[in-house]
Amino acid sequence: MQEILDTIGDTIGGFFDNPIVEFSIQALAVYIVILWLASAYWAFRDMQQRSDNPVMPYLAAALIVLFTPILFVFGVIVYRIVRPHEKIGEVYERNLAEEALLAEVETIRTCPSCSRRVHDEWIICPTCRTRLNRVCANCGRLVGLDWSLCAWCGRDFERADIAALEPISGGLQPDRLEATTATRSGGRGARPASSRQTPGSSSGPRSASGPVPEP
Repeated sequence: MQEILDTIGDTIGGFFDNPIVEFSIQALAVYIVILWLASAYWAFRDMQQRSDNPVMPYLAAALIVLFTPILFVFGVIVYRIVRPHEKIGEVYERNLAEEALLAEVETIRTCPSCSRRVHDEWIICPTCRTRLNRVCANCGRLVGLDWSLCAWCGRDFERADIAALEPISGGLQPDRLEATTATRSGGRGARPASSRQTPGSSSGPRSASGPVPEP
């Protein structure tokens, strides 16, 4: 029995004493050490892309180094579990996309009263009848309700015109609308109520002496 064990030991010792086997073992050890150090460097570079903290990359590399060349695979697994999910560039791109979407939503005009979406060229909201824009009497272009002058033709709006065109929940009131129409038309064609004739009345002058007798 002892001779058998000695024979097995001599065989194993002769196998490892082979120069080719020794070179293969040394190459494998060097390869594992290179993977160990490369994994530490990869963890260092990866953490630089995921955190603004200057200390975190060194801690990530130290985590891989402390697991020794034999157990560094477990260190890589632990690092992949605890590292930040997103890179700094990915977070920056996501923030830019959110800001672009928010800016696009803010450009959509809504009614100040009912918050419904309205068109830029609408004058009155069709839902709640709130006045949105007004028309310049000089050039006929749409202007804002809070503009003190027309940006297209330069006409200076009077305070009376601005007060008459203030937005109200039910649109323009009839008296304001009539006053605005009369202001824009310059008072042309307006006649006092006393001078209007009722239908069927005679257009000629009335005789003070009464009806004229037939001949």
